[in-house]
Amino acid sequence: MEIANPRRILAVSSADSVQHLARVMKDLTGTIPEQTSTSLAGASHSLSLKTTYYTAEVPIWLDLISSPSEWSVSFLSAEAKEVLEVLGGLMVVFALPVQADSKEGKAARELIQQVGKVVKEGLGGWEWDGVSLCLGVGEIDDVDEWEDCCAESGLEFVQVRSQSTPSRNEFGEKTGIPRALEALEANDWANASVDDLGSDFEEIEIEIGSRKENQEADETSEQPGADHLNPRDLNFRFDPKDFEGLKRAIWDAGQEDAEDGKDPDSSAAGGDKKPTATDGAEESFEDEDIQKIERMMVKLQAVRESNAGLPEDQRKRAAAKAVAEVMKEL
Repeated sequence: MEIANPRRILAVSSADSVQHLARVMKDLTGTIPEQTSTSLAGASHSLSLKTTYYTAEVPIWLDLISSPSEWSVSFLSAEAKEVLEVLGGLMVVFALPVQADSKEGKAARELIQQVGKVVKEGLGGWEWDGVSLCLGVGEIDDVDEWEDCCAESGLEFVQVRSQSTPSRNEFGEKTGIPRALEALEANDWANASVDDLGSDFEEIEIEIGSRKENQEADETSEQPGADHLNPRDLNFRFDPKDFEGLKRAIWDAGQEDAEDGKDPDSSAAGGDKKPTATDGAEESFEDEDIQKIERMMVKLQAVRESNAGLPEDQRKRAAAKAVAEVMKEL
Protein backbone atom coordinates (compact mmCIF):
# COMPACT_ATOMS: atom_id res chain seq x y z
CA MET A 1 0.00 0.00 0.00
CA GLU A 2 1.30 3.40 -0.93
CA ILE A 3 0.65 6.22 1.54
CA ALA A 4 -0.09 9.18 -0.69
CA ASN A 5 -0.05 11.97 1.86
CA PRO A 6 2.04 10.82 4.85
CA ARG A 7 2.53 12.67 8.09
CA ARG A 8 5.69 14.74 8.49
CA ILE A 9 8.94 14.46 10.41
CA LEU A 10 10.37 17.47 12.22
CA ALA A 11 14.14 17.15 12.68
CA VAL A 12 15.94 19.74 14.82
CA SER A 13 19.32 20.46 16.34
CA SER A 14 21.02 23.38 18.00
CA ALA A 15 22.36 26.04 15.66
CA ASP A 16 25.96 25.00 16.35
CA SER A 17 25.31 21.30 15.54
CA VAL A 18 24.21 21.76 11.95
CA GLN A 19 26.94 19.39 10.72
CA HIS A 20 25.57 16.59 12.91
CA LEU A 21 22.04 17.20 11.66
CA ALA A 22 23.24 17.09 8.06
CA ARG A 23 25.16 13.87 8.71
CA VAL A 24 22.20 12.14 10.33
CA MET A 25 19.93 13.16 7.44
CA LYS A 26 22.43 11.77 4.92
CA ASP A 27 22.80 8.50 6.83
CA LEU A 28 19.03 8.12 7.11
CA THR A 29 18.01 9.14 3.61
CA GLY A 30 21.14 8.55 1.56
CA THR A 31 21.30 12.15 0.38
CA ILE A 32 22.46 15.45 1.85
CA PRO A 33 19.65 17.95 2.44
CA GLU A 34 19.75 21.10 0.34
CA GLN A 35 20.12 24.33 2.25
CA THR A 36 17.81 27.28 1.92
CA SER A 37 20.13 30.25 1.32
CA THR A 38 23.01 29.67 3.76
CA SER A 39 21.32 27.55 6.42
CA LEU A 40 19.46 24.29 6.93
CA ALA A 41 16.83 26.11 8.98
CA GLY A 42 13.53 25.93 7.14
CA ALA A 43 14.84 23.42 4.59
CA SER A 44 12.90 20.34 3.52
CA HIS A 45 14.07 16.83 2.82
CA SER A 46 12.41 13.44 2.36
CA LEU A 47 12.77 9.89 3.60
CA SER A 48 11.78 6.93 1.43
CA LEU A 49 10.27 4.15 3.52
CA LYS A 50 9.40 0.75 2.10
CA THR A 51 8.23 -2.15 4.23
CA THR A 52 6.17 -5.28 3.70
CA TYR A 53 3.04 -3.29 4.52
CA TYR A 54 3.50 0.11 2.92
CA THR A 55 5.64 2.51 0.92
CA ALA A 56 5.84 6.21 1.68
CA GLU A 57 7.84 9.28 0.80
CA VAL A 58 7.88 11.02 4.17
CA PRO A 59 8.62 14.77 4.11
CA ILE A 60 11.17 16.02 6.65
CA TRP A 61 11.17 19.59 7.95
CA LEU A 62 14.52 20.80 9.27
CA ASP A 63 14.98 23.46 11.92
CA LEU A 64 17.88 24.91 13.88
CA ILE A 65 17.38 26.04 17.47
CA SER A 66 19.24 29.03 18.89
CA SER A 67 17.18 29.36 22.07
CA PRO A 68 15.51 26.11 23.22
CA SER A 69 13.11 27.89 25.59
CA GLU A 70 11.94 30.34 22.93
CA TRP A 71 11.61 27.53 20.42
CA SER A 72 9.35 25.47 22.69
CA VAL A 73 7.17 28.49 23.43
CA SER A 74 6.69 29.14 19.72
CA PHE A 75 5.82 25.51 18.97
CA LEU A 76 3.32 25.38 21.81
CA SER A 77 1.54 28.52 20.62
CA ALA A 78 -1.81 28.47 18.85
CA GLU A 79 -0.12 29.41 15.57
CA ALA A 80 1.88 26.15 15.58
CA LYS A 81 -1.13 23.90 16.24
CA GLU A 82 -1.56 22.99 12.57
CA VAL A 83 2.12 22.05 12.32
CA LEU A 84 1.96 19.69 15.30
CA GLU A 85 -1.23 18.06 14.03
CA VAL A 86 0.45 16.78 10.86
CA LEU A 87 3.59 15.48 12.57
CA GLY A 88 4.21 11.74 12.71
CA GLY A 89 7.78 11.98 13.93
CA LEU A 90 10.09 14.31 15.83
CA MET A 91 13.87 13.97 15.97
CA VAL A 92 16.41 15.99 17.90
CA VAL A 93 20.10 15.64 17.04
CA PHE A 94 22.86 16.73 19.39
CA ALA A 95 26.59 16.20 19.97
CA LEU A 96 27.31 13.95 22.92
CA PRO A 97 29.50 15.94 25.31
CA VAL A 98 32.48 14.21 26.89
CA GLN A 99 31.57 15.67 30.28
CA ALA A 100 27.88 15.69 31.12
CA ASP A 101 28.28 18.54 33.64
CA SER A 102 30.21 20.77 31.22
CA LYS A 103 28.82 23.84 29.50
CA GLU A 104 28.10 21.74 26.41
CA GLY A 105 26.42 19.12 28.55
CA LYS A 106 24.09 21.65 30.17
CA ALA A 107 23.21 23.12 26.78
CA ALA A 108 22.43 19.65 25.40
CA ARG A 109 20.27 18.86 28.42
CA GLU A 110 18.29 22.08 27.99
CA LEU A 111 17.76 21.31 24.30
CA ILE A 112 16.42 17.84 25.08
CA GLN A 113 14.16 19.08 27.86
CA GLN A 114 12.62 21.84 25.75
CA VAL A 115 12.02 19.53 22.80
CA GLY A 116 10.55 17.06 25.29
CA LYS A 117 8.24 19.78 26.55
CA VAL A 118 6.78 20.09 23.06
CA VAL A 119 6.44 16.31 22.86
CA LYS A 120 4.61 16.13 26.19
CA GLU A 121 2.44 19.24 26.05
CA GLY A 122 1.96 19.62 22.32
CA LEU A 123 1.92 16.04 21.04
CA GLY A 124 0.69 13.99 24.00
CA GLY A 125 3.92 12.46 25.35
CA TRP A 126 4.11 8.67 25.41
CA GLU A 127 0.46 8.49 24.32
CA TRP A 128 1.28 10.21 21.04
CA ASP A 129 0.92 7.84 18.11
CA GLY A 130 4.14 9.09 16.53
CA VAL A 131 7.84 8.40 16.96
CA SER A 132 10.10 10.70 18.99
CA LEU A 133 13.84 10.13 18.80
CA CYS A 134 16.90 11.79 20.32
CA LEU A 135 20.06 11.03 18.38
CA GLY A 136 23.30 11.67 20.25
CA VAL A 137 26.32 11.83 17.96
CA GLY A 138 29.56 10.79 19.64
CA GLU A 139 31.89 7.99 20.73
CA ILE A 140 31.53 8.09 24.52
CA ASP A 141 30.82 4.78 26.25
CA ASP A 142 28.74 5.82 29.25
CA VAL A 143 25.43 7.16 27.96
CA ASP A 144 23.16 6.10 30.84
CA GLU A 145 22.63 9.69 31.93
CA TRP A 146 21.55 10.70 28.44
CA GLU A 147 19.21 7.74 28.14
CA ASP A 148 17.53 8.81 31.39
CA CYS A 149 17.36 12.44 30.32
CA CYS A 150 15.70 11.51 27.03
CA ALA A 151 13.27 9.09 28.67
CA GLU A 152 12.14 11.79 31.10
CA SER A 153 11.43 14.01 28.11
CA GLY A 154 9.43 11.39 26.23
CA LEU A 155 12.20 10.64 23.73
CA GLU A 156 13.99 7.44 22.78
CA PHE A 157 17.75 7.86 22.96
CA VAL A 158 19.81 6.49 20.07
CA GLN A 159 23.59 6.85 20.00
CA VAL A 160 25.11 7.46 16.58
CA ARG A 161 28.74 6.34 16.41
CA SER A 162 31.17 6.12 13.51
CA GLN A 163 30.32 4.03 10.46
CA SER A 164 32.72 1.27 11.56
CA THR A 165 30.72 0.51 14.71
CA PRO A 166 28.59 -2.69 14.65
CA SER A 167 24.91 -1.97 14.05
CA ARG A 168 23.74 -4.37 16.79
CA ASN A 169 24.47 -4.57 20.49
CA GLU A 170 25.20 -7.62 22.62
CA PHE A 171 21.47 -8.40 22.83
CA GLY A 172 21.08 -8.46 19.06
CA GLU A 173 19.17 -5.19 19.01
CA LYS A 174 19.78 -2.63 16.30
CA THR A 175 21.69 0.50 17.27
CA GLY A 176 22.57 3.81 15.68
CA ILE A 177 21.02 4.82 12.37
CA PRO A 178 19.60 1.29 11.74
CA ARG A 179 17.67 1.56 15.02
CA ALA A 180 16.37 5.03 14.14
CA LEU A 181 15.26 3.75 10.74
CA GLU A 182 13.63 0.72 12.36
CA ALA A 183 11.60 2.98 14.67
CA LEU A 184 10.55 5.18 11.77
CA GLU A 185 9.48 2.19 9.66
CA ALA A 186 7.34 0.85 12.52
CA ASN A 187 5.41 4.10 12.78
CA ASP A 188 1.96 4.81 11.31
CA TRP A 189 2.41 7.50 8.65
CA ALA A 190 -1.13 7.59 7.31
CA ASN A 191 -2.50 11.11 7.57
CA ALA A 192 -5.93 10.91 9.20
CA SER A 193 -8.82 12.94 7.87
CA VAL A 194 -12.49 13.29 8.74
CA ASP A 195 -13.48 11.40 5.59
CA ASP A 196 -11.11 8.54 6.40
CA LEU A 197 -12.19 8.07 10.00
CA GLY A 198 -15.87 8.90 9.76
CA SER A 199 -15.98 10.02 13.38
CA ASP A 200 -14.80 12.83 15.59
CA PHE A 201 -14.64 12.79 19.37
CA GLU A 202 -16.22 16.23 19.47
CA GLU A 203 -19.30 14.78 17.75
CA ILE A 204 -19.70 11.86 20.16
CA GLU A 205 -22.65 12.30 22.48
CA ILE A 206 -22.78 9.57 25.12
CA GLU A 207 -25.72 9.31 27.49
CA ILE A 208 -25.15 6.81 30.31
CA GLY A 209 -27.96 6.10 32.75
CA SER A 210 -30.60 7.76 30.57
CA ARG A 211 -34.16 6.95 31.60
CA LYS A 212 -35.89 8.36 28.55
CA GLU A 213 -38.23 6.08 26.64
CA ASN A 214 -36.54 4.80 23.48
CA GLN A 215 -38.30 2.09 21.57
CA GLU A 216 -35.23 0.83 19.75
CA ALA A 217 -33.19 0.63 22.95
CA ASP A 218 -36.00 -1.08 24.84
CA GLU A 219 -35.89 -3.90 22.28
CA THR A 220 -32.49 -4.85 23.72
CA SER A 221 -33.56 -4.75 27.37
CA GLU A 222 -35.79 -7.03 29.41
CA GLN A 223 -36.96 -4.11 31.55
CA PRO A 224 -38.35 -1.21 29.49
CA GLY A 225 -37.22 2.11 30.85
CA ALA A 226 -34.18 0.65 32.67
CA ASP A 227 -30.79 2.32 32.50
CA HIS A 228 -29.08 1.35 29.30
CA LEU A 229 -26.41 2.28 26.82
CA ASN A 230 -27.80 2.61 23.33
CA PRO A 231 -25.08 1.99 20.72
CA ARG A 232 -26.90 4.21 18.24
CA ASP A 233 -26.70 7.17 20.62
CA LEU A 234 -22.89 7.08 20.61
CA ASN A 235 -22.76 8.70 17.19
CA PHE A 236 -19.75 6.56 16.24
CA ARG A 237 -21.64 5.86 12.99
CA PHE A 238 -22.09 2.14 13.56
CA ASP A 239 -23.99 0.27 10.88
CA PRO A 240 -27.25 -0.93 12.50
CA LYS A 241 -26.78 -4.17 10.54
CA ASP A 242 -23.79 -4.94 12.74
CA PHE A 243 -26.01 -5.02 15.81
CA GLU A 244 -28.75 -6.92 14.03
CA GLY A 245 -26.10 -9.47 13.04
CA LEU A 246 -24.95 -9.74 16.63
CA LYS A 247 -28.50 -10.19 17.81
CA ARG A 248 -29.11 -12.91 15.24
CA ALA A 249 -25.86 -14.69 16.21
CA ILE A 250 -26.90 -14.75 19.87
CA TRP A 251 -30.34 -16.03 18.92
CA ASP A 252 -28.90 -18.79 16.72
CA ALA A 253 -26.45 -19.80 19.44
CA GLY A 254 -29.30 -20.00 21.93
CA GLN A 255 -31.30 -22.18 19.54
CA GLU A 256 -28.36 -24.54 19.06
CA ASP A 257 -27.83 -24.81 22.81
CA ALA A 258 -31.50 -25.53 23.29
CA GLU A 259 -31.46 -28.29 20.65
CA ASP A 260 -28.32 -29.84 22.13
CA GLY A 261 -29.90 -29.98 25.57
CA LYS A 262 -33.33 -31.15 24.40
CA ASP A 263 -34.74 -34.35 25.91
CA PRO A 264 -35.04 -36.92 23.06
CA ASP A 265 -37.95 -38.71 24.71
CA SER A 266 -40.01 -35.60 25.01
CA SER A 267 -39.33 -34.78 21.36
CA ALA A 268 -40.36 -38.21 20.19
CA ALA A 269 -43.53 -38.18 22.24
CA GLY A 270 -44.60 -34.98 20.55
CA GLY A 271 -46.23 -33.78 23.74
CA ASP A 272 -46.57 -30.25 24.93
CA LYS A 273 -43.21 -28.52 24.91
CA LYS A 274 -42.19 -26.78 28.09
CA PRO A 275 -41.08 -23.17 27.77
CA THR A 276 -37.32 -22.82 27.64
CA ALA A 277 -34.96 -20.02 28.59
CA THR A 278 -34.46 -19.24 24.91
CA ASP A 279 -38.12 -18.46 24.25
CA GLY A 280 -38.40 -14.80 23.38
CA ALA A 281 -34.64 -14.39 22.99
CA GLU A 282 -35.16 -12.92 19.55
CA GLU A 283 -36.96 -10.00 21.16
CA SER A 284 -34.39 -9.32 23.87
CA PHE A 285 -30.77 -10.03 24.78
CA GLU A 286 -29.83 -12.09 27.82
CA ASP A 287 -28.42 -10.10 30.73
CA GLU A 288 -24.90 -11.27 29.99
CA ASP A 289 -25.07 -10.06 26.39
CA ILE A 290 -26.51 -6.72 27.44
CA GLN A 291 -23.67 -6.29 29.88
CA LYS A 292 -21.18 -7.07 27.12
CA ILE A 293 -22.60 -4.32 24.93
CA GLU A 294 -22.58 -1.92 27.87
CA ARG A 295 -18.90 -2.68 28.58
CA MET A 296 -18.07 -1.85 24.97
CA MET A 297 -19.91 1.44 25.21
CA VAL A 298 -18.15 2.30 28.48
CA LYS A 299 -14.83 1.52 26.78
CA LEU A 300 -15.60 4.07 24.08
CA GLN A 301 -16.55 6.60 26.75
CA ALA A 302 -13.25 6.00 28.57
CA VAL A 303 -11.25 6.48 25.37
CA ARG A 304 -13.06 9.73 24.69
CA GLU A 305 -12.36 11.10 28.17
CA SER A 306 -8.72 9.96 28.32
CA ASN A 307 -7.91 11.67 25.01
CA ALA A 308 -9.89 14.85 25.58
CA GLY A 309 -6.75 16.97 25.91
CA LEU A 310 -5.04 15.71 22.75
CA PRO A 311 -4.92 17.61 19.45
CA GLU A 312 -7.82 17.10 17.07
CA ASP A 313 -5.89 14.86 14.66
CA GLN A 314 -4.88 12.49 17.47
CA ARG A 315 -8.41 12.40 18.89
CA LYS A 316 -9.71 11.33 15.49
CA ARG A 317 -7.05 8.64 15.16
CA ALA A 318 -7.79 7.34 18.66
CA ALA A 319 -11.52 7.31 17.87
CA ALA A 320 -10.96 5.20 14.78
CA LYS A 321 -8.82 2.70 16.70
CA ALA A 322 -11.39 2.42 19.51
CA VAL A 323 -14.24 1.85 17.07
CA ALA A 324 -12.22 -0.76 15.17
CA GLU A 325 -11.46 -2.67 18.38
CA VAL A 326 -15.10 -2.68 19.46
CA MET A 327 -16.30 -3.74 16.03
CA LYS A 328 -13.85 -6.66 16.11
CA GLU A 329 -15.45 -7.80 19.35
CA LEU A 330 -18.86 -7.54 17.73
